[in-house]
Amino acid sequence: MRLPLTLTVNGEPVSAMVEPRTHLVDFLREALDLTGSHAGCEHGVCGACSLIVNGAMLRGCLMLAVQAEGAEVWTVEGLTESGAIAALQAAFLARNALQCGFCTPGMLVAAATLLKANPTPTREEIREGISGNYCRCTGYHAIVDAIEEASRA
Repeated sequence: MRLPLTLTVNGEPVSAMVEPRTHLVDFLREALDLTGSHAGCEHGVCGACSLIVNGAMLRGCLMLAVQAEGAEVWTVEGLTESGAIAALQAAFLARNALQCGFCTPGMLVAAATLLKANPTPTREEIREGISGNYCRCTGYHAIVDAIEEASRA
């Protein structure tokens, strides 16, 4: 059984038929080929699947696609194409906050959400803002530096 789904993804209207138990991140990756959001832990712990849904950052692995009916969804690809995270991308590159890159899309989404709500966060607020995103490589220092640099841009 498939259900109809209509939503807006990265500013574009999308209509599709989806299996009821398909997670939003899987729908975006498989049906729309938007592979920037990663399916990491599939338990909402790592943050690799972070998306912006109706203005709030959510875990795409914890939300069913059918729950996004009528929603406005932004992925890292949409934030990149719109230029919304250009300063963050440049700062991540300059501060070597990328490492393996698996967590980077989720970190960028978390950082963009943080900076939209608080354009000049303290280092502690940055740490809190990305606390739901797990990075195995960097130790977070370079990521915090990059977000702090982008907040000054």
